[in-house]
Amino acid sequence: MTAIELPYDRSVAEATDPIFERVAHVIPRVEWPLHAPYVAAINRLKRERNAVILAHNYQVPEIFFTVADIVGDSLALAMQAAKTDAAVIVLCGVHFMAETAKLVNPEKTVLVPDLQAGCSLADSITAADVRLLRQRYPGVPVVTYVNTSAEVKAESDVCVTSGNAVHIVEALGVPKVIFLPDEYLAKYVASKTSVEIVAWKGHCEVHERFSGADMRHFRAGDPNLVILAHPECPPDVLAEADFVGSTQGMSEYVGTLAEPHRHARVLLMTECSMADNVAGAYPSVEFVRPCNLCPHMKRNTLPKVLHALQAMEFEVTIDPAVADRARAAVTRMLEFGRQPRD
Repeated sequence: MTAIELPYDRSVAEATDPIFERVAHVIPRVEWPLHAPYVAAINRLKRERNAVILAHNYQVPEIFFTVADIVGDSLALAMQAAKTDAAVIVLCGVHFMAETAKLVNPEKTVLVPDLQAGCSLADSITAADVRLLRQRYPGVPVVTYVNTSAEVKAESDVCVTSGNAVHIVEALGVPKVIFLPDEYLAKYVASKTSVEIVAWKGHCEVHERFSGADMRHFRAGDPNLVILAHPECPPDVLAEADFVGSTQGMSEYVGTLAEPHRHARVLLMTECSMADNVAGAYPSVEFVRPCNLCPHMKRNTLPKVLHALQAMEFEVTIDPAVADRARAAVTRMLEFGRQPRD
């Protein structure tokens, strides 16, 4: 798909200037004429198509702040996808997230702006791998991170996100679980519960590149630096962090540092756009940014989002035989999320 350059004229400026005022601290004014025509066209087409755009926290600011209707981590997107009344869902994230949206909205049209927006974790394990693990550990529940394909979810008992993994593992009330596919998230969960964890050696290509040495280097330059890390990071990173949590958890924690008259410098050990988007919500917080880019998340662009709505492609479909079983695992996760917590 070749992007068509759209003109920035007076009508576009009038339609998008109020939006720019909300993002002026994260998108330079000089860049706005490049984004604004797409922002105007996308927001118009959303109304015409009865469409909603879901954007993960790792999306670029021009998507996250200007055209997205629902933003958040994978759990928040899954929950909101299940509630939307829109006929069309455009998922700005990676393919497994779009599959999850389709699982909880089987009658709706789910589109992705780029079919190549994949995930190293999702690619690290197959449904056949899960079946072999079940043979090796008969009767042990399979707890699967949402960063997986629908085929893998279909072989699982329940799905989890980084934000609810510990809660769900403990709520199962069993002595041992198979936890797939992120090895580092599995180790983090194991450190928070007495449940025995059987792990897989899948890794996120973004988070696995961070190291504890990186964090010590930055903290040496600023002892008051507040470091937040995603549990997909290696254990030596988590050991150095002041806070460990999901992208939503990190965003909420930064909010506690954004109190009036309080100066805070924050380092987020996660994907680059996360810092941009959290900075947009909390402009009083200063961010140190030694982040790593996710090449898959960055495949989503405003021209591709516009094309998705214009051409109604690329549609996500799932084999019904797979979808029914995968939906059960996702639904069970959402049901755990609705249970009261201690």
